[in-house]
Amino acid sequence: MLIVATKNLILAIVAGLVVNLAFPDTGWWPLAFVGIAMLWIALREATPWRGFFLTWMFGIAFLLPHVYWAHESVGAVPWIALSVAEGAFIGLFGAAWAVVRRAPSRHSEAPWWSPFAFALLWVGMEQIRSIIPFGGFPWGRIGFSQVDAPIARFAWIGGVPLVSFVTVTIGAALGLGLEALLRRRLVIALALPIGGAAILACGFLVPLDTQATDGQLRAGMVQGNVPNAGLDAFAQARQVTENHRDGTLALVESDPGPMDLVVWPENSADYDPRTDAESAAMVEQSAQAAGVPILLGTNDYSPEEGRYNTSLLWAPGGEILDTYSKQRPAPFAEYIPMREIAGYFSDAVDLVQTEVIPGVGPATVEVPVENLGRDVTVGTIICFEVAYDGIVTDAVNAGAEVLFVQTNNANFGLTAESTQQLQMTRMRAIETGRATVQISTVGVSGVVAPNGRLLDETGLFTAEQMYASLPLRTEITPAVKYDWLWHYGFLVLPAAAVVVGTIRTVRERYEW
Repeated sequence: MLIVATKNLILAIVAGLVVNLAFPDTGWWPLAFVGIAMLWIALREATPWRGFFLTWMFGIAFLLPHVYWAHESVGAVPWIALSVAEGAFIGLFGAAWAVVRRAPSRHSEAPWWSPFAFALLWVGMEQIRSIIPFGGFPWGRIGFSQVDAPIARFAWIGGVPLVSFVTVTIGAALGLGLEALLRRRLVIALALPIGGAAILACGFLVPLDTQATDGQLRAGMVQGNVPNAGLDAFAQARQVTENHRDGTLALVESDPGPMDLVVWPENSADYDPRTDAESAAMVEQSAQAAGVPILLGTNDYSPEEGRYNTSLLWAPGGEILDTYSKQRPAPFAEYIPMREIAGYFSDAVDLVQTEVIPGVGPATVEVPVENLGRDVTVGTIICFEVAYDGIVTDAVNAGAEVLFVQTNNANFGLTAESTQQLQMTRMRAIETGRATVQISTVGVSGVVAPNGRLLDETGLFTAEQMYASLPLRTEITPAVKYDWLWHYGFLVLPAAAVVVGTIRTVRERYEW
């Protein structure tokens, strides 16, 4: 028994490492199926407590390399604490699966529907992890790993939850096939992987339209860059604004084509140009040179209780046309929950003296476009908000015709954080049917077509500019129109499955 338990533990840990390889910077997306299949085998005889432990170890093994950027940003202890805590949420899936799988009969083989139940519980876990604690941490949802796979197209129908569901279903089918092979049930062992491959191919049946329905937005994007100095990058507020001014002047001088908008990233003007004359002069110089509004990221210190992480639309002449403030500040980065306790783990919490408070309203601004003779509603997703389903779909439901993800990756070093974020940006393009741009202070930035295809990309810690004529679209995809269904459905159905499994187990045990 001890040998079997040890083998299962090793298998679960290796499975977590394998799943991480499906994400950037390796990006070997088929390994997501392999890792899930390995986890299936590790859990095939698990009790709820054993299932929790094995899947917790899987989660830690997955998250430690996946969020290594947290180590680069705030140090080893917070990185490990994040991985252990979020791994425990993944562990809840293992416990729930043990309850559901063992419910029909303690010694029965997994029934035909079990890969779907496995996937349903997995997505339920991802949904919970995206909500709690402190507003959730949706980073590392397995659906994000599939942006280059055919099943990414399912995001157009049901967003990231549906892609995660399909991904785990295929992996679980592969695992059930391996289990059947161990039992020498060769027909089932062959049929299940074929069925998984058929589901994978079904992604090609989902149509993705990339054509403009309401004109084009001609945009220039500026990645100004700062030195790779980790958290010390935040001490270079003047320099980052100067760099983005210089990048804008270089973009204009290169004469890429007519522009309707120039976009700078999050924190590109750390000193609010509305109150700081030096920053205002640099922003105004840039806007005058481009002859169009500049969408830039800054900090708004006007509220007494904190500050806003704000996206500001600055017109030539200094008029503020519109603003959006980040709705989901990042816990332990932009604000510190349980500050006294967190201070025992990292001195980095002392760097957050004035905490970011949540903004209100959808992530949109109205950009006047003279060429079109109208205002264009632009989605303004700020940094980690791209990981949250509701913020993105709410922006599109509020009229966003194109999406910009403004981000600051300066304190994550040469890690995969920015490429992981770009992968999410690409998935959001498919989900919403919108052209989407990720623009970072230091990279990686990218221009993405409405079908998720990466059209242009910058390097990491480079000063670069991009130009694109972005198709404006008003079509509402099923993923956006029925976002409430995917959100609540993948919460309610897994909970119901666990309740039913628990009732059946109790009835069997006590012979009701």
